[in-house]
Amino acid sequence: MDTKQIIAEKIAGEITLSPKPGQTIRKWRKIFDISQSELSMFLDVSPSVISDYESGRRKSPGIQTVRRIIDAFFSLDKKNNSKVLKQYQSMNKENEGIIEIMEYPFAVSVEQFIKQIDGKTLTSKKLFSKKYVNGFTLIDGIKTIKSISYKNYVNLYGWSTERALIFTGVQYGRSPMIAIRIHPIKPSLVVYHSPGGVDPLAVHLAEQEKIPLIVTNISLENLKNKLVTFVR
Repeated sequence: MDTKQIIAEKIAGEITLSPKPGQTIRKWRKIFDISQSELSMFLDVSPSVISDYESGRRKSPGIQTVRRIIDAFFSLDKKNNSKVLKQYQSMNKENEGIIEIMEYPFAVSVEQFIKQIDGKTLTSKKLFSKKYVNGFTLIDGIKTIKSISYKNYVNLYGWSTERALIFTGVQYGRSPMIAIRIHPIKPSLVVYHSPGGVDPLAVHLAEQEKIPLIVTNISLENLKNKLVTFVR
């Protein structure tokens, strides 16, 4: 099965199985970096049709419409130098240090996400404003910081940068925030799982980058369960 077919089946499955298919369409449209007007023009429909699907005002599209939407994603991506296809190929390579990586069928607010993992906020709550999470990456902090290269850093982000990067096994949290600070790609929020402590520098860097910094001390297995079952 080629890359395009793998992604197409993933998108189709997410849309058809999602409890909020319109929001799932919106999520993938944003991943492909396509505007509502671009998509509507390609499909030869009014922009209001796409808006109605995404908002839930129009009932879920049938399988033929879903197929047309997916075809549009790939055709428009091809005009954009196949950015998404290339990203998937990069993600498919072995990622040492990644414990779990998952995409949600639709975006959830950072505030909801923090509540789900019993998180404690170390930065200003003003940083939550209009921030959403499309998925998460659970990372072995020590192994990743030691082995990951600047080029492979992007693999931590899966399909979307609007995600939570969750580091476990960190001592004081300076290294992860320094790595995030120097890389142009930023997550929606950063979570430290049961750190030995949190260096004030890590909090300061998070504030500077306008990234909420969270701590959770629940067990690793409980954390995994809460992350995976969040939107089911």
